[in-house]
Amino acid sequence: MHRRGVGAGAIAKKKLAEVAPYSLILCVLFMGQMSKQLETFKSNLEEFASKHKQEIRKNPQFRVQFQEMCATIGVDPLASGKGFWSEMLGVGDFYYELGVQIIEVCLALKHRNGGLITLDELHQRVLKGRGKYAQDVSQDDLVRAIKKLKVMGNGFGMIPVGGSYLVQSVPAELNMDHTVVLQLAEDHLLKEGLAWLDSQAAGEAQYWLPALFSELTSHDVTPEEANQMTP
Repeated sequence: MHRRGVGAGAIAKKKLAEVAPYSLILCVLFMGQMSKQLETFKSNLEEFASKHKQEIRKNPQFRVQFQEMCATIGVDPLASGKGFWSEMLGVGDFYYELGVQIIEVCLALKHRNGGLITLDELHQRVLKGRGKYAQDVSQDDLVRAIKKLKVMGNGFGMIPVGGSYLVQSVPAELNMDHTVVLQLAEDHLLKEGLAWLDSQAAGEAQYWLPALFSELTSHDVTPEEANQMTP
């Protein structure tokens, strides 16, 4: 029985040795075929970009889909401000200019928010600053531009908080514990009525702290007035 086991093993090794060269050939052929397919896809993508460059520039949703197509073959149109993609589409300059606008907004509000701003508020303020005739931008555009700002150091970053994001524009380290505390504090204040959320405020959502209202303590407030002030 022992000799038969050794014989079977030797036969198996011999067969593997015979098949190995063919396996290598198949692997090379497969890689070559995949390389050709990627080159074809890249060529088609370049042709597509050339035909639809105006839509890519002007339509944020179309731009997101194009970025996703590029990602499937490892192409990054934002990798350099100079190059084929940036020259053809102008997206390189677009995102770098958007990055400058993001910096301007964050610096203007730093004294008020300490360097932390929600992605929603940043989006609204950037749109307002660009004017109604400027090229439209989406939150996805902001995220891509902010990622490019990381070359400036650890001052800019994205922090996930409760299904959304905070944009950090100061060199400080916020870990997940900090973000959870911020979200829990917001939820608790709203739930207990210690803070009010005005989601219909002009331009952006606003939080109100009734305890800080000097007018509320200067005269009695009727139930009707209280209902009107409660979001």
